[in-house]
Amino acid sequence: MLDHWRCSGERRGMARPRSTGSRRPDLRAVRSALPAALGDAVDRFERHLAVERGLSTHTVRGYVGDVVSLLAHLAGDADPASLAELDVLVLRDWLSRQHADGAGRATLARRAASARTFTRWAFRNGLLSADPGPRLAAPSKQRKLPAVLRVDQVGAAMRASAAGAEQGDPVALRDHALLELLYATGVRVAELCGLDVDDVDRERRVIRVIGKGDRERVAPFGVPADQALGRWLSDGRPKLAQLHSGAALFLGVRGGRLDPRAVRRVVHDAIGAVPGAPDVGPHALRHSAATHLLEGGADLRSVQELLGHATLATTQLYTHVTVERLKAIHDRTHPRT
Repeated sequence: MLDHWRCSGERRGMARPRSTGSRRPDLRAVRSALPAALGDAVDRFERHLAVERGLSTHTVRGYVGDVVSLLAHLAGDADPASLAELDVLVLRDWLSRQHADGAGRATLARRAASARTFTRWAFRNGLLSADPGPRLAAPSKQRKLPAVLRVDQVGAAMRASAAGAEQGDPVALRDHALLELLYATGVRVAELCGLDVDDVDRERRVIRVIGKGDRERVAPFGVPADQALGRWLSDGRPKLAQLHSGAALFLGVRGGRLDPRAVRRVVHDAIGAVPGAPDVGPHALRHSAATHLLEGGADLRSVQELLGHATLATTQLYTHVTVERLKAIHDRTHPRT
């Protein structure tokens, strides 16, 4: 397939530019340099993603960045530049150059998906007479099994975190509470940081989570997380809260809503202190929670609901994790392996 992309530019008679490496140029500068018609198409597409589809800022930024790169490629090869010139040969040549500049399979797959989303939108809005997107193929993204902590490793990290919080330091209380809640509920980092105090129902031991696509779900948590949250809310949060803190559940040292980067540092430090544990971030606690639930007998549908996966196929990845762990245990312990 990559050979197919490489020759597409030659068939169109295009001169191949010198590779500039895999790192992208400043997309804001590239976007501002687009011809007016192409820049207007980007603006309209961005509004469609943000307003009509309600995608997150991060997701919109990714889509728009890929489309700006595509249209800059179109503008460089078409004279005059016109969106009507965007066909499957342009798409293939664009991906070919991305590959030549060092883009990996996952990056190429994502950019191809962005291009297909854009061409579908452009066709539906009369900017293209035909949609070339369905004819664009890209290398399938290789799905790696997520890093998963053992139950004893999670337990060791939680015990160390609890010991650090015994003196009542508000940051230590916060860190222990967020670690317990991440593992108990399997929420994403952004979801954790977006929680407000009123999203926590300690009587029922559940939290209300707003996930991807503004989908709301309820996630339960157990006694250890409840106890850690109780100490944070009573003894820790009041010491960090400021007038600008609002209703945020977890606060930084200056009183603002806790940033995802701070959560990642907390998790890295906590797991990194456990002997033999892999170097992982917060998402590993989400993976671990899902895997341990399945190993404990939970059904896929329940785990899907807990994690907020849009499709069951995403949750099924964790069944492969549990099988791999069982195989590893079998190979290590069975006398005839």
